Amino acid sequence: PEKFHGTFIGYSFNFWVPTSMQETFDTTGYKLEDRGARWIEGYAFLKPGVTRQQAQAELNAIAQRLENDFPETNRGHGFEILPLSKTPFNAVSNLSPILAITSGVAAFVLLIACANVSNLLLARSLLRRHEMTMRLALGAGRRRLIKQLFTEGLLLSLIAAAGGIMVAYWCRNALVLVSPVRSPGITIDYPGQLDWQVLALSIAVCIGSTMLFALVPAIQSSHVDISGALKSEGSGMIGGSGRSRLRSVLVFVQVALSFVLIAGTGLVLRSLVRMQNADPGFSTQSVAVTSVDLFSAGYKPDRAKIFYEQLLERIRALPGVQSATLARLRPFSYGVYSSAPLEIEGYQPPRNEQLAADYNEVGEGYFATIGIPIITGREFNRTDDENAPPVAIVNETMAAKYWPGKDPAGQRLKVKDKWMEIVGVAKNANYRTKLEQSTPFFYVPVRQNFFVQNNIIIRTDQSPTAIRNALGREVHALDPTLAPLDAISLQEQVDLMSYTQRLAVALLAIFGGMALFLAAIGLYAVMSYSVSQATRELGMRMALGAGARDILKLVLSRGLRLTIAGIAIGGVAALLLTRLMGNLLYQVSPRDPIAFGVALIILLAVALLACFLPARRAMRVDPVQALRA
Repeated sequence: PEKFHGTFIGYSFNFWVPTSMQETFDTTGYKLEDRGARWIEGYAFLKPGVTRQQAQAELNAIAQRLENDFPETNRGHGFEILPLSKTPFNAVSNLSPILAITSGVAAFVLLIACANVSNLLLARSLLRRHEMTMRLALGAGRRRLIKQLFTEGLLLSLIAAAGGIMVAYWCRNALVLVSPVRSPGITIDYPGQLDWQVLALSIAVCIGSTMLFALVPAIQSSHVDISGALKSEGSGMIGGSGRSRLRSVLVFVQVALSFVLIAGTGLVLRSLVRMQNADPGFSTQSVAVTSVDLFSAGYKPDRAKIFYEQLLERIRALPGVQSATLARLRPFSYGVYSSAPLEIEGYQPPRNEQLAADYNEVGEGYFATIGIPIITGREFNRTDDENAPPVAIVNETMAAKYWPGKDPAGQRLKVKDKWMEIVGVAKNANYRTKLEQSTPFFYVPVRQNFFVQNNIIIRTDQSPTAIRNALGREVHALDPTLAPLDAISLQEQVDLMSYTQRLAVALLAIFGGMALFLAAIGLYAVMSYSVSQATRELGMRMALGAGARDILKLVLSRGLRLTIAGIAIGGVAALLLTRLMGNLLYQVSPRDPIAFGVALIILLAVALLACFLPARRAMRVDPVQALRA
């Protein structure tokens, strides 16, 4: 169908092939007969009346039979029925936290905006007291006034909703723009369609927010004391009336919600900084990564081996290049590491433990080039080829788990019916993201496990641009039909995998800034209106000896009381809500005092600024004119 783009959410495919053609399109060889390969997913419709629990029970029985028949590959493995949105190999795991944050933040900003509009409508209704008084005096009913004011509020909401839908239409594909770059030829697709459901939700939110926030000012405005409204409009007191107290409540609600957003921004920002400064276990500076698509060019293994040998010799001869090597996968990429069941010589696994680990195929000098220290033993060298005994290098976690207290060098492990001798132990490193926990991992020589498609790792003091240009010349000299797919620094490669955190920071910063701006406007409006309504009170205070500093303290103290009340409520809410951000935080507590402290300082500073302008105007009140008002 035209609108079907595949079952992997976030990716768009143009054509499909039978699984029997897997070897034709996959550089890693034929896998359909490999029981240890965990690369394929099954899709099914449940029969009518069959629950997911019933289907899961049947699959569990099948998995048990397979485990009994094939214990080496199926021990501890089974099947799990998942909804399409939770399949492992799509972009939902990265997209879900972003959408959750965006939805929550948007709801907060909506509430802040509604509270702000409600405050402004309350202030406007006070300015129309004379009009409302005259209407009531001439016989207009309160219901008629409420209907009119509610209609005015609804009209504002509809205009705002129309503008919001236009902005949403322009930004409907924004998720694609902020997604990290994938390999060439892979289309990223996050369709943002403005269908009837989106429009219906927008209208419902519009009407609902109007009912919630425009109706209260309308009801308040209809309750006019006709005799009191005919008195002087300047005889109020700062914070004295019921309506003023309602406006104050709306202001500290805005402040509270703003505090939650700013604290959340601080948490994610601190997490991102720590993530960027964390050591991934290898060098990210002075290392470049690139690749050449030999598989699509039709290269067979023998021809590809010759090409890589010649290309590496040319790269190593380039100015500024210290070393160059191969790896099937570069760190922090979107590729899937090889994985296989293991047999460890001398290790008897527990009944339900499936011995398995991921591994990478790397060239000689890989560890020195990428900067992963070898703790014991040796690196791979050129003699570790297909004619030599199979060897492997394990990481610290694997060594500690299967050979506790011993040096694994000289021990053996079995992978895919092939025994390998361990020749070294490498320091632990991150392989996919900095958020991952250390797990058993090992390396095998690419010369003993060759694939047509490999990555090239280069240690150099040249810039990625200079290396890219030089690589283009060297590749073209060997085969004019080829060109490097990319050439980026390893730091750029690592940064690609922190895009979820960077996007969260950007979203929270944008919406948090909007919330702070709206809260500042609300606080300024309340204080400014309070000052204008308390002109007589201020004049009387000054006539009785109050100085400009006393007036300043009076106005600022009320504004700060509102702010502190809002911060107190917001602090409690933030402590509860930021715990939901745990999957986005790296080495930062959801209750981080620095993030909360910075949010407190920012809000107090903005509140002081918002209150100072009305306070300065109050300081300039002429007592004589104020008393005559």
